[in-house]
Amino acid sequence: MKVSESTPDNTDGQADKPAVAFGRPSAPVETPGYLHKIYWWAYEHPLAVRFWDHGFLINFILLGNYDRLVDAVLDEFKDGLSGDTLQISCAYGKLTPRLEGRLKDGARLDVIDVLNVQLENVRRKLRWPDERVRLIQCDATHLNCPDASYDQALMFFLPHELPEDRRRMAIAEALRVVKPGGKVIFVEFHKPKWWHPLRLWQRLVFLLFEPFAMDMWRHELSYYLPDAPACTVARHETYFGGLYQKLVLIRNA
Repeated sequence: MKVSESTPDNTDGQADKPAVAFGRPSAPVETPGYLHKIYWWAYEHPLAVRFWDHGFLINFILLGNYDRLVDAVLDEFKDGLSGDTLQISCAYGKLTPRLEGRLKDGARLDVIDVLNVQLENVRRKLRWPDERVRLIQCDATHLNCPDASYDQALMFFLPHELPEDRRRMAIAEALRVVKPGGKVIFVEFHKPKWWHPLRLWQRLVFLLFEPFAMDMWRHELSYYLPDAPACTVARHETYFGGLYQKLVLIRNA
């Protein structure tokens, strides 16, 4: 059974308010052509999921910074997660279980991904069933839910994997579905300092495996923000000699 067909309905009293109205697709969600062509070996094939989703590999890919970058996300929720949170795209590792562990009473977490194999992989890492968490198959560029539905949203290393037009669409969608005053949090690659000893190594990795990632070096992430809805940069922090970044936006009223 597909994960998107086994979503909890949140009707057993865990929260007082109804879940965000997230429509079911009228047709099966198609895998984007660029994803199938470029990233099948990393995300789409079941054997790839089994191979890559190991802590030591993820930490190696992020040059020893994985825990630090997950902590950077959780630092935005020092008192726990309240309200409705949207994680846009699954992520290998323990990010989603740690978010689940921060959910306060009455809070919910929705995780969307265009690939069911990724949602199934996340489900195996959660305390399941957990009526506070929904796993929903959906394309990040077309979120099938109303405006201003979520209190906060996050993307963890997603924008660099998208072609520029889809990157702009996904970021615009994230801002659209967050309530005025709500946060949108990005953790991503960033252009390192000129002296960074691993600068050439990272560039080689991008050229070989991540054809859109050099965009993160050409422009600041804010370059891809839409004109509307308007937002304010609350924080922009860099890590590990500038190679990684956290950008926190607040949607304006």
